[in-house]
Amino acid sequence: MDKKNALRAGALAAGTTLMMLLMSVPASALTRDDGDDPGTGLSVIETLGLFVVAPLVLFGVIAGLVMVLDKSKSEHRVIAPKAEPKATTKA
Repeated sequence: MDKKNALRAGALAAGTTLMMLLMSVPASALTRDDGDDPGTGLSVIETLGLFVVAPLVLFGVIAGLVMVLDKSKSEHRVIAPKAEPKATTKA
């Protein structure tokens, strides 16, 4: 019975994916809509700055603020114990 349910779920997922792909026609993006007025494109530097550098800087600022403003007590922090070297036996 479990195999039948898995097969049914897989068929449903595949059918849904196929319908979504057929319904979203990416070629229609080539035709301009009435009143469409796109601006100028971004340069490579602007694109990298906007989608790579800015998120990294934002992540760094948030992580830095969390570390600086951390008020938890040091005895409550979990520190991983250092691994002890394994004893080797000579035969």
